[in-house]
Amino acid sequence: MHLGSEIVITPKVILIIFSVFFTTYLFLKLFKKITLRALNNETRSKFRSIFTFLNYSIYLIVILITLDTVGVNVTAIFAASAALLVGIGLALQTLIQDVISGIFILADQTVHVGDIIQVDGQIGKVENIMLRTTRAVTRDNKVLIIPNHKFLTSILYNWTENGTLTRESISLGVSYDTNVNLLKDEVIKLTNEHSKILKHPEPILLFDNYGDSALKFELFFSMNRSFEANFVKSDLRYKIFEKLKELDIEIPFPQRVVTHKNNPTKIQK
Repeated sequence: MHLGSEIVITPKVILIIFSVFFTTYLFLKLFKKITLRALNNETRSKFRSIFTFLNYSIYLIVILITLDTVGVNVTAIFAASAALLVGIGLALQTLIQDVISGIFILADQTVHVGDIIQVDGQIGKVENIMLRTTRAVTRDNKVLIIPNHKFLTSILYNWTENGTLTRESISLGVSYDTNVNLLKDEVIKLTNEHSKILKHPEPILLFDNYGDSALKFELFFSMNRSFEANFVKSDLRYKIFEKLKELDIEIPFPQRVVTHKNNPTKIQK
């Protein structure tokens, strides 16, 4: 059978094509089986996406080599469709960037399932890492879909990279006539009584500065459930506010003294 002037399809050619694709299939299957066997369960699930991308890439190369072997001028095909390929390349630029970024993320394990991350001001707990996107759940239970290229082009904060323990803080301002030693004892005691705050390392009330209207303090404490930090901070602020009222400690607000240059009671004639 003849197709054009250069391509000749014979039983031998068909057998070669079949053998090439069957050998490629066996090689990829064996490679995947051996590699997955050496990985643990968590890493195994991550690398399945990489293997899928690898399969497509190798099959594409095999197809091009096979076409060239049976007499198809692959270079001419690419030259004839150069404009189309450029257009497709530009359209798929972001997609390819996401896929390559996904491979890097899975390979170097920058992000793991269960990590709490912050990207472009958005905070979420990673639920699933795929080849093109990463899915995370925010504190208000909304699904955050992050294109993988964001991890390479933006600053990534991984709250749990060094473990689940994180240090949190809240600010506090009190009046200048406050007994600061009493304040320190009561706030630390109140913090230690909170069920979701760790007692070790111990909470610290840092005397931060002398403000215009208040003495400024910063309370530092540690948690191992940082995804709930906002709720714990809010709860702690409620408790501290009630305790300060109980101790008659004032939380001052900014005050300004205004001096009139002219007497406002003077009646102009």
